Amino acid sequence: MDTVVLVKQVPDTATRIKVGPDGRDIERTGVTMVLNPYDEFAVEEALRLREAHGGTVTLLTMGDARAEEVLRTGLAMGADEAVRLDGASADPLQTAHALAGHLKTMPFDLILCGKQAVDDDNAQMGALIAEILDLPQATVVVALKVDPAGKSGEATREIEGGQARVRFSLPAVVTAQKGLNDPRYPSLPGIMKAKRKEIAVHPADLSGPVGTSTISLEPPAPRSRGTVITEPDPAMAAHELARLLHEQAKVI
Repeated sequence: MDTVVLVKQVPDTATRIKVGPDGRDIERTGVTMVLNPYDEFAVEEALRLREAHGGTVTLLTMGDARAEEVLRTGLAMGADEAVRLDGASADPLQTAHALAGHLKTMPFDLILCGKQAVDDDNAQMGALIAEILDLPQATVVVALKVDPAGKSGEATREIEGGQARVRFSLPAVVTAQKGLNDPRYPSLPGIMKAKRKEIAVHPADLSGPVGTSTISLEPPAPRSRGTVITEPDPAMAAHELARLLHEQAKVI
């Protein structure tokens, strides 16, 4: 069973983000970049499927040379091959067309990716890839079973108020949610092997349609200081709290 995992390099969520000089992107100098956390679940699931059914795990990303860092993270976890499309686009639709164009040249039974990237939170890539390639899809998946011989799969999806179980034919696209598995840590031998692994690089075809463009970025407004109630009497403090919630916060 051959699985392709779409991965993305994103800023570490612990990093303090600043708007860049052009006002349309973040300042990336000094920013720690990591493998998108939701994509880690996708990589781990692909590795488990390979362990259960055989086959290969190939990582695919789009970006500049720096994006190879996350490919080597996935290789260190145990992936077999890695491909980087050289190019960059801030638009999910254009990115999806570039990735889908290359996927058409690859053999696969399943495409996995995280349910969303933690930088832009668009949560569109899996659905766009499935639409472009005309494949069945299961999103926000917390449990997955596949039957390569029967070319079918079953997924448990998170939905509002509970879960839904869906069946689909292979090949398909599945997006991973937290809870699908516990990603493994790269082993020392895996890290050393990943450093020597050759990463295939191809030019990204950015001729696809652009759905959105970034006009400007701006940081969120600074939070106002909270109100501290200093009344020592509990009854009076409760009365003052109720007044503030009604007159100031306007929530009651």
